[in-house]
Order: sequence, then structure tokens, then C-alpha cells
Amino acid sequence: MGAAARAGLYSVGLLGVLAVTVVGSAAVGPVSIPPETVVRALLQSVASESLLAGLGGPVSRTDRVIVHTVRLPRIALAAVVGFALATAGVVMQGFFRNPMADPSIVGVSSGAAVGAVAAIVAPVALPLGLQVQGAAFAGAVVTAFAVYLLASEGGRTPVATLLLAGVAVQTFLGAVVSYLLLRSGESLRQVVYWLMGNLSNATWGDVRVAALAVPGFLLLLPFARDLDVLLLGEADAHSLGIEVEHTKRLLLAVASVVTAAAVAVSGVIGFVGLIVPHMLRLVVGPDHRVLLPTSALAGATFLVLSDTLARTGPAEVPVGIVTAAVGAPFFLYLLRTREVHAL
Repeated sequence: MGAAARAGLYSVGLLGVLAVTVVGSAAVGPVSIPPETVVRALLQSVASESLLAGLGGPVSRTDRVIVHTVRLPRIALAAVVGFALATAGVVMQGFFRNPMADPSIVGVSSGAAVGAVAAIVAPVALPLGLQVQGAAFAGAVVTAFAVYLLASEGGRTPVATLLLAGVAVQTFLGAVVSYLLLRSGESLRQVVYWLMGNLSNATWGDVRVAALAVPGFLLLLPFARDLDVLLLGEADAHSLGIEVEHTKRLLLAVASVVTAAAVAVSGVIGFVGLIVPHMLRLVVGPDHRVLLPTSALAGATFLVLSDTLARTGPAEVPVGIVTAAVGAPFFLYLLRTREVHAL
């Protein structure tokens, strides 16, 4: 079976899993709603009255408000953010040929943290009302661009130098965030929640910001084969006709924007971009033409499940705590079973 057929087959299955997960997530909460009622509520805006009657009739106003206004924006945001982080994780691991790489490896998350924390501690007026989100997105993109400039010399950007520059910049920005925390005063709680990764109070506006990741994903898809070739090394990739430096610049830029769009609205959510590509690589293999779309869909499902756990426990917690609690033990298991290899 060819790569395109395998990608399509796996993607259809994962879309089905995601759909079931979305319905299940929308059904649970302080007010339980039967899954069939959730389905009718989701279909109500697009289905005819006759179809709704065949499915059991219209949905009560209360259930419709809970599904459409309260739960669905948060579920959609979790799905889009998970989709984005897993996409960026696949690209970064292939780019650096390192299974430990994740979307924040070039300082994108640290840059977003500085922008968001600064906007919370010292609010400024930004266009379109995107105070925290706009500052986080700008900080992430500027940081990625700065790391790239620091690592580039003579038109080339060695991967090892880029990695070291990213580590150095992350360390520096971590110190900046620590200083801002000392000056945060009454906004400390809001800052801590953002840094932990938090999807509460999600709106459709947040979903639209995060959805910037979708065009980025579509732009990355044609470069899946190039990622496979880059795993052989830059010299071999060049001999096979890949414009290595141009491809590296594009992959880095798009993956950074995809990560920035996600982090800007969700805060720093760890392990999604690190663990999900590993999980899917064990199932579908290393071919990026299959791995990229399947990891994106699996990332969406994983974060929806994690956020459902985060909001339905005895007390709601930031989703970043759940992803770390699930992801870290799983990654240690992979290390112990020698499932984590150099790419």
C-alpha cells in the first residue's frame, strides 16, 4: 500500500476517533448531557428539521447553550492547539534529527511566555483586542527569528548551532520571565495559570487565532518527503536534489508560526509535540507523508482528552499539568523499552 493510501486510511480512522472524543467530551461536565443529545445539538445548525426529527427531535435551549457556548469553544480550541503542537513536533524532530526535539526547542514558547507575561503584568493597548494573545504571538515569532539570525553565518544555518542558540535564548528568556513574576503583584495567579497551559474561558476568537496553524500544516504537507530525505543528512539530501538551506528556513519558519499560534492562546502546554509523534511513529512508521497528518490528528485527540480530564476532576486544573503527568511517565517508558532512538 502506498504512502498516500496509508495516510488516508489512518487519517480516516483518527478522524473517527476524534469525532467520538469530541462528542464524549461535550457530554461530560457539571451538567451531564447524553451523547445523542450532543450529536443533535452539533447538527442543529446545519441539519434540516426533518433530519433532527429522525434523530429524536430538537434540543432544549439549556442543552444547546451548554454545548455550543460553554463546551464546544473549549473543545475546538483544545483540538486545534493539539493539532498545531503535534504538527510542529513532527517537523522539529525531523528537522533536528533528534527524538528529544519539541516545538519549543528554538525558544518559541519562551518568547511567547515573555510577551504574554509582560502583557499581563504591564498591559498595553494592542490592535484587535489581542492584548495577551497578540503579545505572545509576537514574542514567539520574534524569538524564533532572532535564534535563526544568531545561528546563521554565511548563508548557512548549522543544525547544531541552531540548537545551541535556542537553548541559550530559552535560558535568557526564562530569567526574564522570572523577573516579571517578581513584579507581577496581584496578577501573579493569572500569570501562573498562563504559564501552566490553560484552556478555560476559551472563545471562538481564540479558536480563530489558533486556526492560523491549519494553513501552516497545509504548507508543510508537500515537504514531508523532504523531511524524510533530511534524515539521511544534509550532504545526502543535497545530492538528492533538495535545496537544503531553503528547505530548512521554510520548515523552521512555518513550524515556529504554527507553534506561536497555538501557544499564544493556550499558554505553555508541554509534551504534546514531544510524545504524540513518538506514539504515532511506533504505529505508522517514520515516513513523514504518513506521520505528519496522523500525528496532527492524534495530537488533537490527545489534547481534547487531556483537557476533559483537567476540567472534570474534583477541581479544575490547567491542562498543562495533565499533559505533563501523562506524557512524562510515557516518555520514560519509551526510554526504558528502548523505543526512543536517534532519527
